[in-house]
Amino acid sequence: MATASDHKPASVEGSKGSGERIAKRIARAGLCSRREAEAWIKDGRVKVDNRVINSPALDVRAGQLIMVDGRLLPEAEPPRLFRYHKPRGVLTTARDEIGRPTLYDTLPPGLPRLMPVGRLDLNSEGLLLLTNDGELKRRLELPVTGWVRRYKVRAYGLTDDQTLGRLAKGIAIEGVAYGPIEARLERYQGDNAWITMSLREGKNREIRRVLDYLGLSVNRLIRLAYGPFQLGALAKRGIEEVPRKVLNDQLGLNIESPHRARTSAASRAKG
Repeated sequence: MATASDHKPASVEGSKGSGERIAKRIARAGLCSRREAEAWIKDGRVKVDNRVINSPALDVRAGQLIMVDGRLLPEAEPPRLFRYHKPRGVLTTARDEIGRPTLYDTLPPGLPRLMPVGRLDLNSEGLLLLTNDGELKRRLELPVTGWVRRYKVRAYGLTDDQTLGRLAKGIAIEGVAYGPIEARLERYQGDNAWITMSLREGKNREIRRVLDYLGLSVNRLIRLAYGPFQLGALAKRGIEEVPRKVLNDQLGLNIESPHRARTSAASRAKG
């Protein structure tokens, strides 16, 4: 089988006509996100019809031979989405330089290659969506989706609904603007307040930062929902696939059952 080093990189202009961008096609195959695929292309890791390409500005069509790192790109599987109950102390990443447990250390065997939709930081827990499809991941993460993320938060300190109501119109902290957050005091447990919070676009550590600004120190953060998908009674480290019908209904998709057979791309690769 030919490898990328067998051919000099060829600059390929964007082709016209029906097709889809090469990075999108790679993402739909579940290898990575579209952004990662674009980086792979620029690094010369991708071939189309036995030519190394170095620009993601290329549309590919059915029947073209696509290879990544010398291996045939798999056919795009139907998009799948999973609900996962991430525990505390687990990183939402593939690897950690100092050996802390990662998401992929906790997943059971037998699953397809999955990518997280958004993130939960090391000390956060609760609902994390996982998908095999880079394009679906990108779609679910886009701010324009406008889906509400709902959290249950335990924080040390004193507050009330009037103070929490200040977040409803958005707030700026040290030059960073945070969008509207719905926050409601549920109860006190000793010196800790339990608060429910809902927001549509979560910046990095947003909940911890805005509550710290209000004089509260977060010591537990649980994501209960991401749009229409709920944590529910899913046990810690538990994972369940979202039924195809639910995925179609909620996202307006038309995902069919997996194809009975694949194309003869493998035989073309040998030739």
